[in-house]
Amino acid sequence: MKTFLTKTAVAALAVAFASDAIATEWNVSVWGKRRAFTEHVEKLAELVSEKTNGEFTMNVSYGGLSKNRENLDGISIGAFEMAQFCAGYHRDKNRVVTVLELPFLGVENLAQEVAVSKAVYAHPAAAEEMAQWNAKLLMTSPMPQYNLVGTGEPRQTLADFVGMRVRATGGIGKAFSAVGGVPTSVTATEAYQAMEGGLVDTVAFAQHAHLSFGTINQATWWTANLNPGTVNCPVVVNIDAYEDLSDVEREALNSSIPEALDHYLTNYAELLGRWDAVLEEKGVAKVQISDDVIAEFRAKAADPIRDEWIKDMEAQGLPGQELYDLVVKTLAEAKAAN
Repeated sequence: MKTFLTKTAVAALAVAFASDAIATEWNVSVWGKRRAFTEHVEKLAELVSEKTNGEFTMNVSYGGLSKNRENLDGISIGAFEMAQFCAGYHRDKNRVVTVLELPFLGVENLAQEVAVSKAVYAHPAAAEEMAQWNAKLLMTSPMPQYNLVGTGEPRQTLADFVGMRVRATGGIGKAFSAVGGVPTSVTATEAYQAMEGGLVDTVAFAQHAHLSFGTINQATWWTANLNPGTVNCPVVVNIDAYEDLSDVEREALNSSIPEALDHYLTNYAELLGRWDAVLEEKGVAKVQISDDVIAEFRAKAADPIRDEWIKDMEAQGLPGQELYDLVVKTLAEAKAAN
């Protein structure tokens, strides 16, 4: 027996097939587990789906698509459409962004970190360098100044840093090296095991990472005010995937970034607000480093590492001095606006 479809049924099927054809699904590669560090990615996915009535969705994967040190490589070959990575994991591939990891830049809060990151990301040199990896800088993952956790007697003087094995990457690692420390760049997910197994004496992280990766559970002390710098971790998208978006989808994505970042900042502020309670709950002492020690640390690390970075970038044909000056200018403006 032949079956005939009514015109209405045919039309409904056509609409269904058309919807399937135009729906856009992105895979997003991050690592670890959902935490303060990934809240803007989660919020972005939520907002984009809402604005497109579910026609543009993002599947956020925590380690299921790639290792954290391979996310930029995955973006370059189109293995996924969006990813988060940290500059220190790919220093030779995102040299421009590493200006934001120079020690003792003087960034005081997350809003200032967002401001300087936006300025550097918008510089033509940053866009050009990322384009070599088929990547477009979308937004930053602002983190507060890093501080140490450790066991045993607190490390409170520069003499205490000599020979200290510290999990630290980027400019922070260079800063500790400048005063006799021994930095190791084990990944965030390996930090707990490195601390537990005695591979490192201390770990430098932002607060959320000490919680998420469990290093705070190994610690007996935390430095409250050492503040040698932070790590810059962009969220990037594959350029081909971005350009393939419809105008409506691209607008949904771009217009959601400010709200996603605001959500991130609000969420992180809540964590910072309860940090003292976390330390008390876990029996971790809060160590205040003296101003004299911090000043000595800055004198030995900040200027020499900055000058070396600028010289190195200029030798590679990159505008190192211009990028550093941009950070200084933007930071001054952000502080004046507060």
